[in-house]
Amino acid sequence: MKSYKYYDLILGAYVCVLLCSNLIGPAKVSTVQVPLVGPVTFMAGVLFFPISYIFGDILTEVYGYARDRRCVWAGFAALAFAALMSYVIVRLPPARFWESKQAAVVAIFGSTPRIVAASMIAFWCGSLVNSYVLARMKLWTGGRWLWTRVVGSTVCGELVDSGLFYTIAFAGSWTPAELLTVSATQYVLKSAWEIVMTPVTYRIVGFLKRSEQEDYFDRGTDFTPFSLSMRPSRQAFVSPLEG
Repeated sequence: MKSYKYYDLILGAYVCVLLCSNLIGPAKVSTVQVPLVGPVTFMAGVLFFPISYIFGDILTEVYGYARDRRCVWAGFAALAFAALMSYVIVRLPPARFWESKQAAVVAIFGSTPRIVAASMIAFWCGSLVNSYVLARMKLWTGGRWLWTRVVGSTVCGELVDSGLFYTIAFAGSWTPAELLTVSATQYVLKSAWEIVMTPVTYRIVGFLKRSEQEDYFDRGTDFTPFSLSMRPSRQAFVSPLEG
């Protein structure tokens, strides 16, 4: 199999962003005054979580669906370990001098199993949908119009992510109107953030394609999500690099 200079570094950065946005981001809910809109309330992690989808776009566009799928599974495993570690640390009895701080630890790291499960399921499903849509659109467009698949995959992936997370985490606890309002707000914010970052995605993709001499097309790829294989398809090929 072909080796790459930057794939492992991108994998590490991807997992780092994912963990930080899921562990640090939910610790604070912020309200910002937006001109012409008014106050907008959101979890702080919304500012950073979409970066993981940008990584997904870059990985799929340059290295192919199978290699991005491997990154998604690595991120899922990291989230599972972080959830286990948080559960154990929160429930360990505090030392006497630490008892006054225990409530803060619980508030920040003591997510309910339902919310943890919602976060992991939504991430896994949304990320794989994002990668699948981008890979398919690349075939349909013959590798042209990168912006269409960056935007198209983002809209689909974030829709699945936001819809699953808030439904699994809060259905029955919130009213349908509250679920719809918060889900729609988060979806619009995350999607808009990724769309704004499209020029950056273009530059990174162009750099990686030139450096790695790779522009992967997923012809004949097995799109099952339940695999860690990175073996290239016999029908896959390297196309002329985009400028």
